[in-house]
Amino acid sequence: MMDNAFATARRVASLIKNRKLSALEATDFYIARIEAFDDALNAVVVRDFERARAQAKSLDRNQKKYAKLPPLYGVPMTVKESFDVAGLPTTWGVEAARDNVAATDAVAVQRFKAAGAVLLGKTNVPVMLADWQSTNPIYGTTNNPWDAARSPGGSSGGSAAALAAGFAVLEAGSDIAASLRDPAHYCGIYAHKPTYGVCAMRGHSLHDNFAPPDISCIGPMARSAEDLAVGLTVMAGPEAIETGWQLALPKAAITSFKGLRVAIMADHEICPVETEISAELLALGKFLKKSGAKVNYTARPAFEADAAHENFLMLLNGALSARMPDKVIDKMRGTLAKAAADDTSLVTMGARGVLLEHRLWLRCHEARAKMRAQWAEFFKDYDVLISPVASTAALAHDHSGNMNERSIAVNGQPMVFGQQLFWAGYSCNFGLPATAAPLGMTKSGLPFGMQIIGAPYADFTTIKVAALLEKHWLGFSPPPSYNL
Repeated sequence: MMDNAFATARRVASLIKNRKLSALEATDFYIARIEAFDDALNAVVVRDFERARAQAKSLDRNQKKYAKLPPLYGVPMTVKESFDVAGLPTTWGVEAARDNVAATDAVAVQRFKAAGAVLLGKTNVPVMLADWQSTNPIYGTTNNPWDAARSPGGSSGGSAAALAAGFAVLEAGSDIAASLRDPAHYCGIYAHKPTYGVCAMRGHSLHDNFAPPDISCIGPMARSAEDLAVGLTVMAGPEAIETGWQLALPKAAITSFKGLRVAIMADHEICPVETEISAELLALGKFLKKSGAKVNYTARPAFEADAAHENFLMLLNGALSARMPDKVIDKMRGTLAKAAADDTSLVTMGARGVLLEHRLWLRCHEARAKMRAQWAEFFKDYDVLISPVASTAALAHDHSGNMNERSIAVNGQPMVFGQQLFWAGYSCNFGLPATAAPLGMTKSGLPFGMQIIGAPYADFTTIKVAALLEKHWLGFSPPPSYNL
């Protein structure tokens, strides 16, 4: 029988493999958790319990037929609402898409099912996945399991809340601007934003798009770093149409902190960070150095951070523009017409990116490619760069306006909420892998995390560093109200 809601995927899979637990028992256990506790969180907003039980029963009946069980055989999981699951709605929180029922599974969902995972349902998102909160007119607001008055982050906020509360074993989320990393940071769990293009995104679209969007990735979320590795192994690889190549992510060469080359970026003037978070990153650097790592607090890729940030804002909004209705585009035309040439506010930069001419987009893309090459030079000397995920721990719910219209306090000073895109884009805009992992706890008892950034395709290296830190620094802890 299941007796630990916070068991890892490896543990649950092992219990089922050794017939100490059936897939149905594991499924019923997590369904019971959701039914008992999710009213307070509103994380699992699309429930598929009847089919989950049927799938689990089928797995139990057929277990003897396998010479070797798939890696997630019988493991219950949920996925972000933005993934297509045949027979379930995919709305992205958009009221007009309320009745949009998927006909087929997303590629990632197909792969998890092929690996033996049991799908319990789908987790909540913000409208159009465009916020670091998770609220929409269809499913309402998701709360943070550490404090229901606070946000679990977004856009994979329901995913992170479900994992932290012990409603499932694994999750699949997505990230174009910290949408995996931010909720992991707010909820004290793990998430991995893969190298761009590593995971096939077909079926993660509101409009059945075939072309993968710029910058955006899908990736695993879990309560342990090792489970991220399992999830990534299942998700990664080309679509069937891409017959000309195979993915071969290199294994992590590191086995300990000794000799690990680490750059620590604890804060930045473009996007200041709460002292509690930056101080903990500096303390982590001291710990790593004491443990045999080579640590540098000033090493950075050889480009100007403000240029990288501006480039990200332009290309991010260019990527998002395809999702936007005409009336929003028209409003942005009005905004840009009134803006001064030297206006670099987030609202104006957003409008510039959305309305970017293709020739100007190509120039931005070229600038990004040059900065990506400078990242490659940086990673000749360093294995990872560790930075904050966001400026603060989980924030109180605030649904007033969009991210560029809200203000938060950082070290007692006001800051535009959307300014935190700096930390999102520092890796994301360049297609780099980044693993979000627990870093510490605030004095008020809220978790906060770090992101471990690596070279292109060094996904298993960043995950391995997270695994070492899980063992020797800090791992997942259940929120007290759900540690039952």
